[in-house]
Amino acid sequence: AAAARPEEEADDHRLIHSFFKSQLQQWDADLSVRSEAARRSVAGKQEAKTVKQCRDYIRPLFRLCKSRELPPEQTAKIAEMVRYCREGEFVKAHDAYIDLAIGRAAWPIGVTMVGIHARSGRERIGADKTAHVMNSELQRKYLTSVKRLMTYCQKKRTDVDPSKKVF
Repeated sequence: AAAARPEEEADDHRLIHSFFKSQLQQWDADLSVRSEAARRSVAGKQEAKTVKQCRDYIRPLFRLCKSRELPPEQTAKIAEMVRYCREGEFVKAHDAYIDLAIGRAAWPIGVTMVGIHARSGRERIGADKTAHVMNSELQRKYLTSVKRLMTYCQKKRTDVDPSKKVF
């Protein structure tokens, strides 16, 4: 993988934009050198469709990075994912993605109202508290693309020990 320039490393917005932009370009280049039979196969068409969707879905993230309007907590987590991907630490990058996508907040599971009396802790499981960013359609889409590009990056890195990859 390409090493980050010093000015990129200091600026998380630039780091995020350049890393994912380069991954998209590399994925496009890989698709363009496939044989005609590979392009026409069902898997080939599906991969081309996935890349196009990924490119469309990640545009808002690029826009937010350029205008520096990406929320600070998301900027920090996504930059952390990028740094881990560059180091070949894909398990850690995946953990950071999960942390950002679904968060560490308590998730209510099961039946919450059984009898006529409300549970004492019920009010703390408020629907207004957002535990994760997947509630926003826009964020869900660009995070899906981020994960796809991380997976692509992992697939391309043959120099990385399999114990540091997510399968």
